[in-house]
Amino acid sequence: MGDTVTARVLAVLAAFDAEHTELTLTEIARRAALPLTTAHRLVGELAGWGALERADDGRYRVGLRLWEVGALAPRGLGLRESALPFLEDLVEVTRQNVQLAVLDGRDAVYVERLSGRGAVNVITRVGGRLPLHATGVGLVLLAHASPELQEQVLSGRLHRYTAKTLCRPDDLRRALADVRRTGVAVSDGQIELVALSVAAPVHGPRGEVVAALSVVVPAEGGDARPYVPVVRAAARGISRALGG
Repeated sequence: MGDTVTARVLAVLAAFDAEHTELTLTEIARRAALPLTTAHRLVGELAGWGALERADDGRYRVGLRLWEVGALAPRGLGLRESALPFLEDLVEVTRQNVQLAVLDGRDAVYVERLSGRGAVNVITRVGGRLPLHATGVGLVLLAHASPELQEQVLSGRLHRYTAKTLCRPDDLRRALADVRRTGVAVSDGQIELVALSVAAPVHGPRGEVVAALSVVVPAEGGDARPYVPVVRAAARGISRALGG
């Protein structure tokens, strides 16, 4: 990452992830590849500002101040505020998981997720990211991404999560063409065998795809067809709210 002060601070913050939400000072130093004395100084400064918090057992976790700053990201904040009424309506109608994601590099980053009572368990979380080729929202975002990004993904390693994951470039190309033709993506058991996702694009003021919306339902006995109209309608509603 580099040897500047900024790079070292970012390395400390990057030591935390979904599997490592609380770390000791020694663990932070090891994961950030920093000397313990350097980690001690930087962690102390970050904790003093509120970017990190120290628990009673001495472990550190991401602080509320950092969350406050992150929540100001325009692609998350404005989009989420415009989309939330439609997401809530969609949860009310389907009683399932409803997710909103944006493109970041080769991943789909989830900016909101709402779940109905009794909805199927999913691995996604707000702020989490998953590869584009293996999720409904990811297929929508990739189908409308630049040709350069599409080729990068198609020529790269396509990780297999289940037996249904699209890992062959030709299969993925056909799936992306279907998304552009039909306006929706159906991902059946690609990331988890228990889940089926129906996703549609959200358009911005200039007609560009700025996000993807999905409903995730149980795969067993699941039928995507009843969800297609409501997902499309919600995505169009969000698009209108954004000026698209």
